[in-house]
Amino acid sequence: MKDILPKEMAIRNYVMNMIRETYGTFGFSAIETPCVEHIENLCSKQGGENEKLIFKIMKRGEKLKLDTAKTENDLIDSGLRYDLTVPLSRYYSNNANELPAPFKALQMGNVWRADRPQRGRFRQFMQCDIDILGEPTYLAEIELVLATTTLLGKLDFQNFTIRINDRRILKAMAQYSGFPAESFDTVFIILDKMDKIGIEGVAEELEKEGFAKESIDTYLGLFREITNDVEGVRYIKEKLSDVLEAGIAEDLETIINTVESVKTADFKMSFDPTLVRGMSYYTGPIFEISMDEFGGSVGGGGRYDEMIGKFTGNNTCACGFSIGFERIVMLLLERGYEIPTKNGKKAYLIEKNMPADKLLNILKQATEERSAGTQINISIMKKNKKFQKDQLAADGYTEYVEFFNRD
Repeated sequence: MKDILPKEMAIRNYVMNMIRETYGTFGFSAIETPCVEHIENLCSKQGGENEKLIFKIMKRGEKLKLDTAKTENDLIDSGLRYDLTVPLSRYYSNNANELPAPFKALQMGNVWRADRPQRGRFRQFMQCDIDILGEPTYLAEIELVLATTTLLGKLDFQNFTIRINDRRILKAMAQYSGFPAESFDTVFIILDKMDKIGIEGVAEELEKEGFAKESIDTYLGLFREITNDVEGVRYIKEKLSDVLEAGIAEDLETIINTVESVKTADFKMSFDPTLVRGMSYYTGPIFEISMDEFGGSVGGGGRYDEMIGKFTGNNTCACGFSIGFERIVMLLLERGYEIPTKNGKKAYLIEKNMPADKLLNILKQATEERSAGTQINISIMKKNKKFQKDQLAADGYTEYVEFFNRD
């Protein structure tokens, strides 16, 4: 949680407006959900590790019975949302009959996690999600990737990478290698550390868990052979033909080739068989945005076809992409990003004790310029005029007009 100064707030507002404008051209409709959710929704085992980071809210009034409470559940009934996906699932289950099919949703709002703050991560932060509900084909993945990358391109991000994989490929690779199905999650948790500890480190941790050396060697041998392009996907299709469901590799190849063919931003698609994504609710393709200047992920998402059914009783195809709004803003601030303006920013500096009739004329002049689209900041001239102009320049003002009593 932090205070936001005007310079950062201007960039945040610009990015939010760009999000609405860009995603709107892809047909996404803005929605809003409450910050507070019933605790049973937040603890539905859909949020993974985030369910351990909930800011919980105590019962109030007559419902709060401290003298008879035996467990935490007797004291709480709600909490602050830790993401926008769980609230979206509840929202859709309540309003599906009034929404189009498929439904393309855009959500922006603060979420809260009792996490350890670090660079680009806070306990309260803005999240921005786009989701397509009710579209079973890979068209959803293609649209989500194109919309997100188009936005990043408009914000002058270049040479980033969209890493893509499929949860079903992850499971097929583990099955092919001989790992027991009940141990898949443990294998994936260790695999997710590949970029930090390397392939030898993964081998050591798998050995410590007691897995057979033959399975480990077979498993890691696959990663040594797979390339990060469509040839890697084709290799997986052939190698895992006995354990991988037909069509999965072909669909992933189509997503990669289609996005590469019609993209407007400067980035590359990369097949990454080590990509896991922590949320257990993912059922199909998963993806992340990697930027060298950040040194990690600045967004991600995937398909979660079974999550909404937990609320409705009927499975609904769903796929979403979330950008790391706070990290994007941080990178823009660090690179000294200037918000594009058509007519610039101009400062009027008025000498102290300006007569009312002259002040009126100045205000009329400012009104005319503002009507033409120029941003005008009017302030009284200070003794240290150089320092005043330096402050205005730091805020993006490039032109100054001085008004004196003698004029």
